[in-house]
Amino acid sequence: MIVCYAQGGGLGHLTRIRAYLHTVHGDAPAVVVSSSPFAGDARLLGPHRAVAGPLPGVLASVPASLLVVDAFPAGVEGELRAADVPAGIRTVHLARLLRWDSYRRVVGSAGFDQTLVLEELSPDQLAGLSAISGAVARLDLVDPPAPACALPDVAGAWLIVHSGPPAEIDELVSYARECAALDGRRPRFVLVSPHRPASLAPDVRHVDVQPAWPLFAGAERVVSAAGFNVVRQMRPWRSKHLMLPFPRRWDDQFARAARARRK
Repeated sequence: MIVCYAQGGGLGHLTRIRAYLHTVHGDAPAVVVSSSPFAGDARLLGPHRAVAGPLPGVLASVPASLLVVDAFPAGVEGELRAADVPAGIRTVHLARLLRWDSYRRVVGSAGFDQTLVLEELSPDQLAGLSAISGAVARLDLVDPPAPACALPDVAGAWLIVHSGPPAEIDELVSYARECAALDGRRPRFVLVSPHRPASLAPDVRHVDVQPAWPLFAGAERVVSAAGFNVVRQMRPWRSKHLMLPFPRRWDDQFARAARARRK
């Protein structure tokens, strides 16, 4: 059985794990260890089962043959140790861009049979992961097909896509308005988010659509932060993607946005 360790508070870790399981394992059922409040949303995980609790307990309760660790090789706080993984379980790390100068201090005894690199990393991060991995390879993720359900009409609208806190959504709405004014545009604004902030202006429509990427093609602009998933999913429409990176403890959204804008 496949066990995935995808700790994090938002949608990003769950979205990335789902894409990995689809790309590499054809959506073979997996157990996903996550404390995210969105882990119970079947639209995100599909056939996979979310569980909470410390990883050693999960590994003791299921017949795991593969452990996949998303984003943080030693966990969010450095809680993962190689000694916690029973012998015979293959280990894979999914690597995205991190603020490696800070995160490297918590890596400790982490080690993997293979690291799959999902986006361009800094030279220091790539070297650090290579030192704790038996092999390193590149992987381009493919999302599962869009579910067969009716989607809201967003043709020509400016989408504001974010699952983060209300304060960040407010910033993205303000940024979208500023960009529209600079372009001399007065578009429809549509917020795509699991929740509607109490502060959301009446002229901004709210929709809860998961996954959000099927809406991107029809939108005039997509306004978002610079998380891994939305930057990857907007690659075919880079010219209409407006990114406002936010500071994160480990994720380097500013470097990711800068690289995307150069391409």
